[in-house]
Amino acid sequence: MSNNMIVALDIGTTKVCALVVESDQNGKLNVLGIGTSKSGGMSRGVVANIDRTVKSIQEAVQIAESKPGTKIKSAIVGIAGEHIDSFKTNSIITISNAEHEITESDIDRLIEDAKRVHLSRDREIIHIIPQEFIIDGQTVTHDPIGMAGVRVEASMHVVTGLITAAQNIHKCVERAGLKVQELVLQPLASSYSVLTEDEKEVGVALLDIGGGTTDLAVFEDRTIRHTAVIPIAGDHITTDIRKGLGILPEQAEELKVNHGYAMVSEVVDDEPILIPGIGGRKPIEINKKLLAQIIQPRVEELLDIVAMEIKRSGYSRHLSAGIVLTGGGALLKGMPELVEYVLGVPAKIGIPQTFDGGFAREVENPIYATVVGLVQYGLKRGAGKSTIEFAERSQVSDEETGKASPKNGKDEKNSSPQKHDPFGIGKGVQFLKKFINKNIDNV
Repeated sequence: MSNNMIVALDIGTTKVCALVVESDQNGKLNVLGIGTSKSGGMSRGVVANIDRTVKSIQEAVQIAESKPGTKIKSAIVGIAGEHIDSFKTNSIITISNAEHEITESDIDRLIEDAKRVHLSRDREIIHIIPQEFIIDGQTVTHDPIGMAGVRVEASMHVVTGLITAAQNIHKCVERAGLKVQELVLQPLASSYSVLTEDEKEVGVALLDIGGGTTDLAVFEDRTIRHTAVIPIAGDHITTDIRKGLGILPEQAEELKVNHGYAMVSEVVDDEPILIPGIGGRKPIEINKKLLAQIIQPRVEELLDIVAMEIKRSGYSRHLSAGIVLTGGGALLKGMPELVEYVLGVPAKIGIPQTFDGGFAREVENPIYATVVGLVQYGLKRGAGKSTIEFAERSQVSDEETGKASPKNGKDEKNSSPQKHDPFGIGKGVQFLKKFINKNIDNV
């Protein structure tokens, strides 16, 4: 594998994807190969069967190596799952020489200080991301490197995960014959491929709806502010269809992908759909609105949890750029409209468009947001080398500093759609009732 080649591996619940990208002499990024295989050993973002996961990785890598001379030896690998957690912590260092200019080494000291935070024995740190800096009591509105100061403080966004979950990913990749260059949080990776710097500046939430989990990342001032992994995603919708209609899983998936709508009111052509019968039985006939009536409640449940997570982040009133949807679930017809209806903010589908030549057109699809983002992450960070990124501006939200925003009551749904305020207490109570009454672990 040449020095200017970078490989990413997205090991998801429904698919495994390997992407090979090379930078030419002019700095253009060419897609040399892309391989996708059905994921057989993952459950809700974590390894459930090592042998099946290894086989899926090998199949995806073999397809990605189809171009002569391409041999994958290592990859940047995504990580997600219900075990992922994040929190904010503060770091402080002192500098004895008042004329000393702050360097990357000083920032590394701040990061090392953040690593001293107490974690349970079964967890490890995946990322520590600097957010704001205070130098001698003054908030810095850009990166602090080159400035003078004797007391440097920083707020850090810390992402942690289960040690065993990370170990199992390492084990699967290594048994497939590859080396893990770095584990990267999947929603962080996806943000590199579908979010613009302007969107991250004014405030945006990325919602990556996969098969087993939905990943959320909130940005403002070009800095990640909150991350969460939600255990409801596309597979739950498929299961609802399967159980609701009494059909096979593959039939339910086909219905969802080809005929499904996230919102009943978005169904225009309510034509009948014929489903082959099982074991010689008569075919089942349904219409698209009935299918949408099965799908919409599950998507609304997901969005209720998203609303709670965004409120918990303290940035619910800071999403000027709204929501950017990606992942396979973003392709469900009517999804942006339902997101706007439930969350009350603009929504659009994010499509990665970052490469030239080769198989570039093939990756211009929301389902490849994570694997493309992993490549972009690796390129920006020197393919695994430790570098530091800073926001150009820094500002803490009113909610995060303890200044409470006005709390609104629950909005009642009317027959005609209207935008809601999902970030008030009423919506939280609605979600909690729904969460208690539904055993999402057994769907």
